[in-house]
Amino acid sequence: MKLVPQLPTIASSTIEQFIRAHVEQAQALGALVAMSGGVDSSVVVALGRRALGADRVAGLLLPDGIQSRELTEETLAFAAQLGVSTRTIAIDGVEKAVRTAMPELQDRVAIGNVKARIRMLLLYAQAWGERRIVLGTGNKSELLLGYFTKYGDGAADLLPLGDLYKTEVWELAEVLDIPPAIRKRPPTAGFWEGQTDEAELGLPYRDLDRILFGYEQLRSEEEIAQQTGMPLATVQQVLHRVTANRHKRRLPPIPKIGLRTIGVDWRD
Repeated sequence: MKLVPQLPTIASSTIEQFIRAHVEQAQALGALVAMSGGVDSSVVVALGRRALGADRVAGLLLPDGIQSRELTEETLAFAAQLGVSTRTIAIDGVEKAVRTAMPELQDRVAIGNVKARIRMLLLYAQAWGERRIVLGTGNKSELLLGYFTKYGDGAADLLPLGDLYKTEVWELAEVLDIPPAIRKRPPTAGFWEGQTDEAELGLPYRDLDRILFGYEQLRSEEEIAQQTGMPLATVQQVLHRVTANRHKRRLPPIPKIGLRTIGVDWRD
């Protein structure tokens, strides 16, 4: 088997059924998605629309001071193309209040995490008021690598793309006819000017996904290196990151005291 993840033909229909079932189970009126203009959030909105209908899906745009007007307008145009309603809330004022309260907050990663958590706060405030559930936009690559903000963009009621690698999301975007400008835009968290996912992660997603897929298939580090043609040290570095970020994929640990303990032996 080649170490290249390929989009299953059932991906779209499975995700649509998943969204419908969970929205109905929650007795929610619909779903809400934070729309950044990137391919992940665009695919989630498109899938939500297919699953629930345009009238039950809404997008929330949460731009900061560095997001261009062109990107906001393009995102709004895509939402209009799908027929879903949108609301735009600039987060600059809230970010300024946090930075005023904590002037020592200077590290750009820490500030980026604050932005992500501000967006989460506003997203859930709107979702609660409209009785919607929040569809997260994280994909399998990001979840495994821990490339998300804990309690920020990592917070969601459902993760429709959580079992698709980034390269599979790109494939699905093409299937769903997401506009080329969105599909081809370099992935970025948008925390600072010029930031890109792949520059921070140190490898293109196409290489990262091959390593992660090999790991999923229970291949050894040496076998992954051999079949991908990447240095063993690179493979080990990527897999170390997967292990180091397990805490982001788990509930906070609880000490075992009672008969049954949440997260230990109490299964919901």
